[in-house]
Amino acid sequence: MSARKSHNRSADLLLPLLVAALLAACSRNEIAADAQATPTVLAANAAVAKAADLSDPASFADARRGFIAAPKGQVRDAEGVVVWDYDAFAFVKGAAPATVNPSLWRQALLNNQIGLFKVSERIWQLRGFDLANITLIEGKTGWIVVDALTSRETAAAAMLFARQHIGDKPVSALIFTHSHVDHFGGALGIISAEEAKSRQLPVIAPAGFIEEATSENVLMGIAMGRRSMYMYGSRLPRDANGLIDTGLGKAVAFGSVGILPPTLLIKKAEQELLIDGLRFVFHNVGGSEAPAEFTFYLPELKAFGGAEMMSQTLHNLYTLRGAKIRDASKWAGFLDAALAQSADAEVLFNQHHWPVWGQARIRESITKQRDTFSYIHDQTVRLMNAGLSASEIAEQLQLPDSLQSYLNNRGYYGTLSHNIKAVYQFYLGWFDAHPSNLDSLPPVDAAKRYVELAGGMDKIIAAAQKAFDAGEFRWSAELLKHAVYAEPKNKTASELLARSFEQMGYMAESAPWRNFYLSGALELRQGPPDKGLSREKMLDMLQHTPIERFLEAMAASLNGKKAAGLNLKINLIFSDLGESYVLQIENAVLHFRQAPEAPDANASLTLTKAFFLRMMTGSAGAKDLLLSDQTRIEGSRIDLGRFFSLLDQAPGNFPLVTR
Repeated sequence: MSARKSHNRSADLLLPLLVAALLAACSRNEIAADAQATPTVLAANAAVAKAADLSDPASFADARRGFIAAPKGQVRDAEGVVVWDYDAFAFVKGAAPATVNPSLWRQALLNNQIGLFKVSERIWQLRGFDLANITLIEGKTGWIVVDALTSRETAAAAMLFARQHIGDKPVSALIFTHSHVDHFGGALGIISAEEAKSRQLPVIAPAGFIEEATSENVLMGIAMGRRSMYMYGSRLPRDANGLIDTGLGKAVAFGSVGILPPTLLIKKAEQELLIDGLRFVFHNVGGSEAPAEFTFYLPELKAFGGAEMMSQTLHNLYTLRGAKIRDASKWAGFLDAALAQSADAEVLFNQHHWPVWGQARIRESITKQRDTFSYIHDQTVRLMNAGLSASEIAEQLQLPDSLQSYLNNRGYYGTLSHNIKAVYQFYLGWFDAHPSNLDSLPPVDAAKRYVELAGGMDKIIAAAQKAFDAGEFRWSAELLKHAVYAEPKNKTASELLARSFEQMGYMAESAPWRNFYLSGALELRQGPPDKGLSREKMLDMLQHTPIERFLEAMAASLNGKKAAGLNLKINLIFSDLGESYVLQIENAVLHFRQAPEAPDANASLTLTKAFFLRMMTGSAGAKDLLLSDQTRIEGSRIDLGRFFSLLDQAPGNFPLVTR
C-alpha cells in the first residue's frame, strides 16, 4: 500500500516565483526593433489616461513619504554574477510611452520609488531591493526583521544599507509573515544559521510555514517555473517594449535561496507575544493570499502589518504561473476581521508596495479590497447559477465605479477577468457542461482541422491579417494560434501572432498579462530558452525539505509506459538520518513507505541526504552515484540502474506557444 499522503501544498509557489529570476541568467533577448503601438492601441491607452486622474498625488506622496536614502549600483553573488541592478528600471520616469498602458505605467512609477523609508516611530521599510519589502522594527535590543526577500544577496545588501543609515544594531528576531519565497528566501542574508542557533534567535512564523515553504516546489516546480518565466518577464529586456514592472514590485531577484526553520509558530487565531520588549498581536489568516500566513498589530506603535493579505493592487485568486485556487469568500472574511483588528492603527504597512497612513484611509483601503473580492465572488456565483460559462462571465462582469475608480485596487497583478475564472473553477472546475468539451480534440489535431476548414494556411493568415488591421487582436491571435499549432515553422503566421501578442501586451493594465503576451511574442521569434530549471542555488532551502516530498516527485516522474509490467523493489537508506524507505514499482506506479529494509529488495542504496539532494538537483549523476564515498550499493546494480532509468528528467524549457 502506498504511503503517499495528501498534503496541503502551497497554493502560490515559492519556487516558480524564484525560477523566473533564476532563469534570467539566460541572456535577455531583444524585442523586434520595429515594435510599435498601432492606432488601436494608441486610442485604447489614451482612453485609459482620460478615465481617471492617474497623476494620483496622494499615492505618489505616500510612496515617497519618509524617504531616507536610495541605493545605487548592483548586487552581485560570490561569483560576480549580477543578482540585482538598482538602475535597471531607471527608464521608468515621466509620461507613459505609447507601448505601455498608462494605468500600469502609474504602478510602475510608484514601484520605482526605491530605498530606505521611515514608516513611523520605530518602523522602517526597505523597498525596491527585491520583489518584496523588508520591514525593520526597533526593539529593545536590536532590529526585529519582518520578512527576508528572495535571495541571500539582496537581503544582505538591504541590511547593510539600513545599518549604514539608521544604526548598526543586531537582529533580535526574524518574522516570516507567510510561506512564499520572496518573503523568506533571503533569510541567511539577514543572519547566518550558525549565529541564529548560537544566539537562540526567535524565528517566528505562522503554523504550517515550513511544510508549505518546502513542498510544492519539488513536485510541480519545473512546469510552474517555466510558466513563471512568462509571468515575471524574465527573458524580456528592461525597456518600454519589454519588462517595466510585475505589479507587486519591479522584478524578482535571482541568487542563493535559503531558509531558517521557525523556533516559534503562531497556531491560534489570535496570539499575543512579547518580542524584544514590544507587544505583537498576531492574527492567523492562512488560506487568504498564502496557505500559511499571519498579520499583526503593534498596539504601542498603533501600526498594523498586513503581510500580503493586503496590497496596493488587486491580488490573485489564481496565479497565471499555475497554482491552486484561493477562496475569495474566505479572503474577504479575513479582510473584514482586519477592519476591527486595525481600528486604532495610524499606519498600515504591508510586505509589498508603500504604506497607508490615517485611520480613515486605512479603513477605506481594507474595505475596498474586501468588497472587491466579495463582489467578484458573489456576482460570479450569481451568473454561474444563471447558466453562464467562465468566459461569458469574465466578458460581461464589471466592477461598480466605487471599486473600479479606487486606483490602488486596480488589476495590476491579479485581474477581474482571471479572478472571475478562478471563482468558477473553485466551485465548478474545468468542465463548462457542454458535452463537446468532455472529450475535445488536443490542440494540434484541432488546429490542423481548423486550418483545413478555413481553406488552407494562406486563407487563415489573410483572415488574421484583416483582424489585426482592424485592431481585433484577440481574434487574430485566436486564428493564428491554430495556424502556428498546425505549422509551427510558418514564419508568416508566427510573426503575425507575435505582433498580435505585442499589441495586447501594450494595452494590458496587468503586468503579468503584459509579460505573458510579450514573452509569447519573444518565444515565437526566438524559440524557448536554451536551459531549463536549475535548483542548485536552492540547496540551503531544500535541505529542510522532508524526504517524502522528493519521493513524491520521483513517483510523479516515473515513465508509466516504460514501467508497465515491471516489478522492482529498492531500499533507500539514509546513513546520516537513520531513516530507510522501501520504494516499489507495481502496476506502473512508484509506491514508497518509510520502513525497515525489505529483505527481498532488488537492490539497496545507502547514501547521505546531502548526496541525495545533489541527485535531486542534478549536480550528481550515475557516475557519482557509483563512485562516491557517500554511497553504498548492495544487490543488483543492473536493477538499480533500471529503476533510475525509468524516471524522466524534465528539461524545463518546453515551448508554450508552439507544440
